[in-house]
Amino acid sequence: MLTEPRLSWNVVHDVSQVLEYQFMINALAAGSAVAVMAGLVGWLMVLRRESFAGHTLAMMAFPGASAAALAGIPAAWGYFGFCGAGAFAISRLPGGGGRSWGEESAGVGAVQALALALGFLFVSLYGGVLGDLESLLFGNLLGVSDGQVLTLTLVAVAVLIALALLGRPLLFASVDPGVAGSRGLPVGRLSGAFLGLLGLAVAATSQVTGPLLVFALLVMPAASAQALTARPGASLLLSVLLGLVSVWVGLGLAYFSPYPPGFYVTAVAFALYVLARLLGPLRAARTAASALPGPPRRSGAQPGEVIA
Repeated sequence: MLTEPRLSWNVVHDVSQVLEYQFMINALAAGSAVAVMAGLVGWLMVLRRESFAGHTLAMMAFPGASAAALAGIPAAWGYFGFCGAGAFAISRLPGGGGRSWGEESAGVGAVQALALALGFLFVSLYGGVLGDLESLLFGNLLGVSDGQVLTLTLVAVAVLIALALLGRPLLFASVDPGVAGSRGLPVGRLSGAFLGLLGLAVAATSQVTGPLLVFALLVMPAASAQALTARPGASLLLSVLLGLVSVWVGLGLAYFSPYPPGFYVTAVAFALYVLARLLGPLRAARTAASALPGPPRRSGAQPGEVIA
C-alpha cells in the first residue's frame, strides 16, 4: 500500500523522494530552464520599466490557445503567433521613444484589453468546452513531457545567445536611451528586438507554466535582485539564482502537498521579494555610512589622533 509522501527534517531523504519520479525530474528541468531565461529577460524588463508589457504578453496565452482550438491547430502555434503579434503591436505603438510612461501604459493596456476580448470571442465561437482552461491560466509543471523539456531548453539557449549578442547595446539603451541614441545606437530597433525576445520567452514557457506563473518569475526575482544590489553583473546573477530557488523550493513543497505547484513557486518568489525589499534599505544605509569621511586630523597628527 502506497503512503503519501511527508516532509521531514531530513533534507537528504526528502530530496531523494522528490527525485524518485521522472515527472518531478522533468518538472525541475523545465522549471530551471524557465527560471534562467525569465531571470535574465525579466531583469531587463524591470530595468526598462516594461513589466506591464510583460504582463500583456503573458496574457496573450488566452487568445492564442483559444484561437488554436478554434482553428484545430496545435496550441503552440497560437502561443507563438499571438505573443509575437502582441510584441509587434506594443513595439509599434505611436509616439516612439518620446511618449511618456503614462501614454505607453495606456497603449499597452489597450492591446491587452483587445487580446482578452478576442480570447472570449474565440471561446464563444469554439462552442465546445476548453477542458484545459485551468492549465491554460495556471500551467501544469508536474505534467511536463520529455519533448517539452527539450523545447524549453532549446528556446532558453536561443534567448541566451540573443541576449549575449545584444547585451551591451541593449543595456546602454535601457539605462539612458537619449544618450544611446545620440551615440548612434538604434534604440527603437533594440527595443523591438527585446520585445520579440520577451514574447518568445513568454510563448515558450506559458505552455508549461501558464501565464500567471511565468509573469511571477519574470518580475519578482529580477525586482528582488535589483533591490539588493545596483551592480549589473551581480544583479543578473542574483536574479537567476532567486528564480531557481523559487522553482526548486516551490516544486519540493508541492510534492509533499495537495496544492498546485504554481502557488508555491509564486509564494516563495514573493517571500524572497519581501525579504529583499526589507534588506535593501539596510544595505544602502550601511554603504552610505561606510562612505562618510572620518573626523578630520590636525596637521602633523599621528594616525588615529583627531582634533579635539
